Amino acid sequence: MHLFNGWLPPPVAEETKKEKESFARVVRCVKELHRPDDPESVYATLKWISVIELYVRAKSDLSVEDVTELVEIGLQIFHSSQDKLYAQVRWGNVLVRLMNKYRKKLSLKVEWRPLYDTLIHAHFSRSPGPEGWRLRQRHFEAVTSLTRSCRRFFPQGAASDIWSEFMSLLENPWHNSSFEGSGFVRLFLPTNPENQDFFSEKWINNCLELWDSIPNCQFWNSQWAAVLARVIRKCSSIDWESYLPMLFSRFLNMFEVPVANGSGSYPFSVDVPRNTRFLFPNRTMTPSKSIAQSIVYFLKPGSSAHEQFKKLVNLLEQYYHPSNGGRWTYSLERFLLHLVVAFQKRLQREQQNPDSLSKVCLGKPERIAFVEVVLKLIDRGQYSKNEHLSETVAAATSILSYVEPSLVLPFVASRFHLALETTTATHQLKTAMMSVAFAGRSILQSYMSTAKQELGGDMDDRMFLDLIGISLSNALLGMDANDPPKTLATMQLIGSIFSNVAVLDDSSDDISIMTMASFSEWLDEFLCRLIALLQHLEPNSVINEGLSSSATSGTFLVEDGPYYYCMLEILLGRLSGSLYSQALKKISKFVRTNILPGAIAEVGLLCCACVHSNPEEAVVQIVEPMILAVISSLKDTPVTGFGGKGSADTLGSNKKDKQTLSPALEAAIDYQLKVLSVAITYGGSSLLRYKDHFIEAISSAFNSSSWKVNGAGDHLLRSLLGSLILYYPMDQYKCNVSILVRCLSRHPAAPALEEWISTKASSKDEQVVHSRWHVPTKEEIQFANELIDLHLQSALDDLLRICQSNIHSDAGDEKTHLKVTLLRIDSTLQGVLSCLPDFRPSPKHDMVEELPFFIAGASGSSVGSAEIRERTAETIHAACKYLLEKKSDDSILLVLIIRIMDALGNYGSLEYDEWYNHRQAWKLESAAIVEPPANFITEFHSKGKRRPRWALIDKAYMHNTWRSSQSSYHLFRTDGNFSPPASLALLVDDLLTLCLHNYETVRVIAGKSLLKLLKRWPPLLSKCVGSLSENLRNPDAPENVVLGSCGILSSQSVLKHLTTDPKSFSSFLLGILSSSHHESMKSQKAIIELFVKYNIHFAGLSRNILRSLDSHVEGSTSGDLVSQISSMSFDSSSLHWRYNLMANRVLLLLAMSCRMDPAFSFKILNETAGHFLKNLKSQLPQTRILAISALNTLLKESPHKMQGKDQPPVSSQENANSSLDLALSQIFQEEGFFKETFESLSHIHITDTDSSSRCNHGSSSFQSMADKSITRFYFEFSASWPRTPSWISLLGSDIFYPSFARIFKRLAQECGVPVLLALKSPLEEFCNAKERPKQCVAAETLAGLLHSDVNGLQSEWDSWIMVQLQNVILGQSVESIPEWATCIRYAVTGKGKQGTKIPMMRQQILDCIVAPLPPTATTTVVSKRYAFLSAALIELSPPKMPVSEVKLHIALLDELIRNMSHSSAQIREAIGVILSVLCSNIRLRMSYQQKHPSEEGRTDVDSQLKEENWFKLISARASEAVTNIQQASISDSMDTSADVDMENGDSLDDVKWMETLFHFIISSFKSGRSSYLGDVIAGFLYPVISLQETSHKDLSTLAKAAFELLKWRVFPGSHLQKVIEVILSSADDSNWRIRSSTLTYLRTFMYRHTFILAHEEKQKIWKTVEKLLVDSQVREHAAAVLAGLMKGGDEDFAADFRDRSYAEANSIQKKRNRRKSSSTQSIATVHGAVLGLVASVLSVPYDMPSWLPDHVTLLARFAGEPTPVKSTVTKAVAEFRRTHADTWNIQKDSFTEEQLEVLADTSSSSSYFA
Repeated sequence: MHLFNGWLPPPVAEETKKEKESFARVVRCVKELHRPDDPESVYATLKWISVIELYVRAKSDLSVEDVTELVEIGLQIFHSSQDKLYAQVRWGNVLVRLMNKYRKKLSLKVEWRPLYDTLIHAHFSRSPGPEGWRLRQRHFEAVTSLTRSCRRFFPQGAASDIWSEFMSLLENPWHNSSFEGSGFVRLFLPTNPENQDFFSEKWINNCLELWDSIPNCQFWNSQWAAVLARVIRKCSSIDWESYLPMLFSRFLNMFEVPVANGSGSYPFSVDVPRNTRFLFPNRTMTPSKSIAQSIVYFLKPGSSAHEQFKKLVNLLEQYYHPSNGGRWTYSLERFLLHLVVAFQKRLQREQQNPDSLSKVCLGKPERIAFVEVVLKLIDRGQYSKNEHLSETVAAATSILSYVEPSLVLPFVASRFHLALETTTATHQLKTAMMSVAFAGRSILQSYMSTAKQELGGDMDDRMFLDLIGISLSNALLGMDANDPPKTLATMQLIGSIFSNVAVLDDSSDDISIMTMASFSEWLDEFLCRLIALLQHLEPNSVINEGLSSSATSGTFLVEDGPYYYCMLEILLGRLSGSLYSQALKKISKFVRTNILPGAIAEVGLLCCACVHSNPEEAVVQIVEPMILAVISSLKDTPVTGFGGKGSADTLGSNKKDKQTLSPALEAAIDYQLKVLSVAITYGGSSLLRYKDHFIEAISSAFNSSSWKVNGAGDHLLRSLLGSLILYYPMDQYKCNVSILVRCLSRHPAAPALEEWISTKASSKDEQVVHSRWHVPTKEEIQFANELIDLHLQSALDDLLRICQSNIHSDAGDEKTHLKVTLLRIDSTLQGVLSCLPDFRPSPKHDMVEELPFFIAGASGSSVGSAEIRERTAETIHAACKYLLEKKSDDSILLVLIIRIMDALGNYGSLEYDEWYNHRQAWKLESAAIVEPPANFITEFHSKGKRRPRWALIDKAYMHNTWRSSQSSYHLFRTDGNFSPPASLALLVDDLLTLCLHNYETVRVIAGKSLLKLLKRWPPLLSKCVGSLSENLRNPDAPENVVLGSCGILSSQSVLKHLTTDPKSFSSFLLGILSSSHHESMKSQKAIIELFVKYNIHFAGLSRNILRSLDSHVEGSTSGDLVSQISSMSFDSSSLHWRYNLMANRVLLLLAMSCRMDPAFSFKILNETAGHFLKNLKSQLPQTRILAISALNTLLKESPHKMQGKDQPPVSSQENANSSLDLALSQIFQEEGFFKETFESLSHIHITDTDSSSRCNHGSSSFQSMADKSITRFYFEFSASWPRTPSWISLLGSDIFYPSFARIFKRLAQECGVPVLLALKSPLEEFCNAKERPKQCVAAETLAGLLHSDVNGLQSEWDSWIMVQLQNVILGQSVESIPEWATCIRYAVTGKGKQGTKIPMMRQQILDCIVAPLPPTATTTVVSKRYAFLSAALIELSPPKMPVSEVKLHIALLDELIRNMSHSSAQIREAIGVILSVLCSNIRLRMSYQQKHPSEEGRTDVDSQLKEENWFKLISARASEAVTNIQQASISDSMDTSADVDMENGDSLDDVKWMETLFHFIISSFKSGRSSYLGDVIAGFLYPVISLQETSHKDLSTLAKAAFELLKWRVFPGSHLQKVIEVILSSADDSNWRIRSSTLTYLRTFMYRHTFILAHEEKQKIWKTVEKLLVDSQVREHAAAVLAGLMKGGDEDFAADFRDRSYAEANSIQKKRNRRKSSSTQSIATVHGAVLGLVASVLSVPYDMPSWLPDHVTLLARFAGEPTPVKSTVTKAVAEFRRTHADTWNIQKDSFTEEQLEVLADTSSSSSYFA
């Protein structure tokens, strides 16, 4: 049994034993309802889902057999309801909950294929159903989480099936299917024990190769990192040693941080289509979690992973420092968090089953090493300005302190002392407090633990206790009304430390926590401070009048977190008897003598904590004086006599003189009553002796003439009732003596620690003591019943009297009397909650049935009877009628009456609200009160996290509250045998009237209440929908009625109800569509929002609605619905266009839903398709856009499409002419139909030059948000075109809408050649039009036709289409190039999911573009041809290109390489782009052919490719061109003779040629294709580095752009050799500019490759840079690079260099001192030595290693040197001072006095007069 259920109040705990059996009954019911042969039976099972969820949330004890059976039925239901997305969402979610909860106990086998089919069918198919996008999104989430839960149950062999299934998607990395493929691999690939043998070395290599194929794309990275992390975590048998350098290099480069002043984000990233990003889990951030998990599971004894991890942290730690924050901080913070969490989980797993994992278990040395490394990050991030980071750091400290206290706790202590010393940065103190609070328990445990000797001899025993003592005494200073964050941190600290200590007492003097004083002194001081704090509080807002002011509208102490109350409860609960009395006296005195209306809640909670801790004493000291004070204050105040007890004769007495209270007295009484009401919350039976006082106080308060006092009386009555009859824990914060820890300490008197408890503790291990609950006694129940008689029964009599016999002549009096009477009723009902029994439902048949039982739950003992509830309902019904007639404009009375109805009808909802609000307010997960499962201090490991007993009791209390709200909630939703009780029907009628009231507040509150009722009693829904829809149709309905109706109709319950009930469905739709006569803006807005919401949540229609629509069925009620709607949608003149649009939309929904049902007649479909085709030429732009969406959905591929080779031809003729075909061809063969359509479509294309927004359907400019959501309701989910990334910028932005092209394509496939003929003349006219929009429509149409593959297309191509295309190519117009390029791209797009099926016309189109131009062609035409070529080539699928396309590639390569120095810049760019596409395509095909050798054997084409002549040609030419350009620029600068002109032409050609080459490099990076051209790019590294600065402006700009992109490229091992050679040679180049840019490149190059470079290569690079320290031009640059290299984690190189540079500088300095002459060394030597020192000093910006003081001091001694040296020294020392300023107070202790003097000399500026 779960701990929370064991701890429920005894009466409830007893009941829970019946839950196992009732669950079995539920499973049987579901089983009976589901009939596999009838798919509609799914709807009947849905009502049980919330009941099944109840058992999961109630943590009930269920039998595993039942759960297994339910999961199996659930999966069957899930798979059988393919088209019912809503049902799949509900079942999917509940299955996920069950499978996750019972995952270790279930033994199932689940197939993966059906899940994949569901996903494909619903989200990746071409024809999505009619469901709204919100539902689709939920469906996707449900299916993917179900897949994740089922992964562990996939059978053996599933992994290899899944891998081979998705491998085909990953063949072509430049097609969007590869992104989907990677998402599917991540989603499906199982790593459960059955499938672990699949993961081999071969698989890992394959995986890494795929990961490589798309560089710099975070979506791609996060998918593969997640897959690998899972394998690393689960399969411990794989040996990862050989892959570590490569993987760590990946990890490092996935963090987008600025390296060496570079940018902090990828300069370009591959564009992942929006819907893929939307569907698959994807952070555009670094996948920190996967990286952290992988690293933690790499660590093993004897593995090199630890070294690599240390290196990674050395490189990243600088970005954690507060001064280096940026957009990368978030991913670094997650990284730290996940590192610590994963580490803790791993330790926990290893502690629980140590034998199974013995060879990979982490021992003590591994733990220490890990903690040491992570402490570096913690140290940097502790005082971060980013709040998340500083909180994460505190939590990480807390977790690690249980693992390795000897490292972490001294760190916490030193940080705390440091924070106390710095006076400037106050935020540090708050953070430091938080760290001590989070580590409080481990500090105390370390102190208690006997293993003190191991903590190192030099550590003082008392160090830890002192730390706690100092922090507690400082905590007193922290309570400050002007500094909320610090005050809350202080309270958290006190609460968390005292949660550990069992009893707070003065007796243990010798080793008390308090070092400076006895505990009672601390307590005194604490209470003084607390009282001062309360007196100075300023309330947040003016305390609001009226009902809404709760007793607790508190200041920050109450609003900003639970720490204040928690701390008081813990402190007062733990005090020993004598100290408690001391505290109580002080508090009692404070409460008696102060009235603080600004701090009601705070003072109330203080009293409440006292009473909770010891009700007997506290009631006498606190409650008694307060209640007497209240009664005496109320004695002489004016009364009305409306508050009960008053007889009729007192009513007449004070009518004449209306007296009022003075404001001061009113505020005082209000304060006293409210504080009292909070104080007695947990008083219980100890309040009984003041019974008469309470009755008197409450009556006097209700009798008072002040409404404020009446309200306070309401609080008191409510609180008193709750205190008497509810269950609540009594000794929650006391520490039970029986569970004190058997003290481990050698000191018998040391403070005893409380043992914390884990909820997973099995009853055998730890006998956990139950908590004591307040269970009401007979006397308390009797008192409660008296109060109910006084304030509910008698108030009801009053109410009836007022409403029936007119007893008041004065309207004001009547209002007051009504107010007070209603307030009394409301107050009583709010106080008894669900202890007043619920209405008795009336059984439908005569037999009286037993009420069903689901789960146990009660919030207190039962009082009163169901009759009282029924009587109240009837009286309130009468009162409501009276109020609506006489006082319908009095909102206070109406709101009161609605609150009473809510409390009456919604049984249990008050408890639910309390649970819900509590759940949000308490941050019980804070690390301060969680002890991790693996605790290495006490060496006592538990199964789950441990928490203090009070926190668990709190959770158990809330669990009980939740149970009591749910125990009877679902009883009548599942059972049809009961109809709603009569008194409830009355309430529903009243609420229906009230939710149409003309005051908005009344409408909203009534609406909420009504919806709760409808949810619990679904039978009432259809009546409501009918009457509300009628309101929309009614022409005379005022605005408030429309708004109220829309508010209810747009609720989820109603929208769900519409999917199954035909009558409500038709009345709802006709109601909306015939509501255009409402004039007001607000009404129209509400109606449109309702309609849009209906669309977004539309869940399809059930079969009985479809049957009722089909007019052929006999006796159908709403068969005319379709005809009514169609007539509306045709009528475009009289209706407002928006209604015309809505009618069209509904028509489309109906048509799409009908298509799902095979039994449906096709008449509707044909009619609607024809209707939408006509709408293409409608006058209203919105209707046209909708028509496009509609046709895209309704038109299907069909008989006229050419059959593939393998499919049999369709023989029967009648099949070829579908009925749809006939219906459509009649329409489009009308005269001029297409011309008109083109005209109207061209108006939608808006050429918006200035805004680059490419909104779908171009609807951005002329559509408001609401219209947009109506037209564009449906999410073009999956296969949205283009299916390849668009990255070619020179094509410009087009206004080509693929959905238009798709209509024409589908039309052609539906109706064949006649469409082509009908389109011929309008197409010819529009192709030659001047206006861009018209050309655009022509381009879309042509694209669709060319891609349609219909019979007869070939002959049409020959007769006229080809000529048209040639005319377009040769045309002179420029502005429509983008559209035509996109048209060609669309026409050659591959078909099928992976784009590998070749469209019929592709070859002809390519031939047409490639055909050489006439010699007279202008550059415009040339560049147009190249634009078309590049657009077409992106769409080819390289792995499986036919030979003809390969030949085309080869021919084009030759042509382009010949033209690389073309005179026009635009054309050079185009050539560069096309070259990158061609070369990468060829490379990809070659690598594919190697892996999958083709059957036909090698063709001559392949051998031609193998030679790679193009590469040789370009490389040779490149080196030649670079030399020429450099020489030319030298000779330019010398400019000697006149015959340079001859060469100049050549060198200009070289410059142009080089520009093209740079375009090639840039576009291969931008397109993400660089991974296949790695060696090519490595070969061109030298030109990029050397041409950064030349006299040719354009060339240098391009070189710089290429250089920026190069910095991000990580070269694989095979090309590294080549790159390093280039770097080393250009570092020795004679031109200093080249040396400088080489150094710039080196910084990022070393950072990116630090894990994969070999030792020798690094050595060469270090030597080269060191040489440059004495280079006259670039030495300062070299020093900066060296400082960066020393940070980079190669400790041995760094140490060696430091020692050498120190020795060299030292010897120079000594020589200087010996002979005071500087003749012997050149300035360069001295400067070089100094720069070596500078590099060492700047390489540790924030730390103070042992060698640093000597280095800095030596550097400072060079301050007297001549100029270049002197300025270098001053700068470096100043920088050193700046970066060490934060911690200088502590770090200066590392220096000797003499060294500090030398430093001081340098940094003070020399005097002017010296």
